[in-house]
Amino acid sequence: MSGVKTKTAGPVVIAAGGTGGHFFPAEALADALVARGHQVVLMTDARAGKRTTGVFATADQYVLPGAGVAGRGPVRALRGGLALLRGARQARAIMAKIRPAAVVGFGGYPSVPPLFGARMLPRGIRPAIVLHEGNAVFGKANAFLVRFANGVALSFSQVAGLPPGTLVRVTGMPVRPAIAALVGEGYEPPADSIRLLVWGGSLGARVFSDVVPEALSMLPLEIRERVQVTQQVRAEDLERVRTAYESYGIVARLEPFFSDVASLMREAHLVIGRAGGSSVAELCVAGRPSVLVPLPVAASDEQTANALAMQGAGAAWLIRQPSFTSDALSALLSMLFTDTGVLVAAAEAAAKMARPDAAERLADLVGDCVHGRGLHGAGPGAYARAGAGADQTASIFSFPSTDTSLPQEDRS
Repeated sequence: MSGVKTKTAGPVVIAAGGTGGHFFPAEALADALVARGHQVVLMTDARAGKRTTGVFATADQYVLPGAGVAGRGPVRALRGGLALLRGARQARAIMAKIRPAAVVGFGGYPSVPPLFGARMLPRGIRPAIVLHEGNAVFGKANAFLVRFANGVALSFSQVAGLPPGTLVRVTGMPVRPAIAALVGEGYEPPADSIRLLVWGGSLGARVFSDVVPEALSMLPLEIRERVQVTQQVRAEDLERVRTAYESYGIVARLEPFFSDVASLMREAHLVIGRAGGSSVAELCVAGRPSVLVPLPVAASDEQTANALAMQGAGAAWLIRQPSFTSDALSALLSMLFTDTGVLVAAAEAAAKMARPDAAERLADLVGDCVHGRGLHGAGPGAYARAGAGADQTASIFSFPSTDTSLPQEDRS
């Protein structure tokens, strides 16, 4: 049962790396496990480094070698593969000493050394291996590791590329506690002011800096003078973006990083941003409508798949980056801010997709796998067997409502 203290004989190793969006679900799971009496251990990569705040600050932490291999030339791919093998050997040696009860991976190359290292242990001390897939496309690292897994958790109910016959459990994506606290607060459409939140992450902020200010300047005056913008902007772009907003007479708060994301989400009438797994999960828990511009260099184009899932549920509007122009965005925003009932419908659709208890569900799965129930079980937490994924298509604009007043194109 969720929340019940079921301490395991050994610690739970959590394998996660990269930056914010990759770490938030790992931290949320760790919080849930610690609350149940488990000890957690972090295995991560050099990009993330050791954590000095949050649940992992007081946990044992190990930084392992590793590098991505997808989309790289043969020499860099070989170097990356050798680094992953070195990391796996180090992880194996560490786990042979600490004897974990389970290892949980959150995808991406940082999860490969710990989980592969766990598989290399003798059967008698081998921990349960649990994978979490945060996107609507099964990632390359998880596709390699799934053959070793005792349990596979999904954020989306439909995941492309999932090997047929894989036993899975839909847990949702764990989100930060401050975001989880927003569930059920409801959505109030714009009235006197229109509060727009624009976020993009360290890799995706520049395109929004290039497009959004000009798009807002093109709105009719009666809309534009009501808009208040909160936007994440790279430090090197701050001055030019601030100058642009000032010249257009638009009130804007600009920062390279926001620590008060939950309060900003609560206040937002519309969010413009990327479509990473953590981002869309937070949008759903907060129940906020969004315009999603998938990161075009994502390894498996998983952000497009995430955005398609959101728009298919009526929760978001998808614009692919080549079509993300000031003209296109301004036309969409003019429609949304004129007919705010469309925003209300999208907010309600997003809220219906929310799984605010995802961290507890994932902690349940970890416990089931440790105690040998992961592949069996019955009732709400039981596994389903995955079928073959279907191809998905969509236009550059995808509308939650039946309004198709903006031009649409077939995906090539």
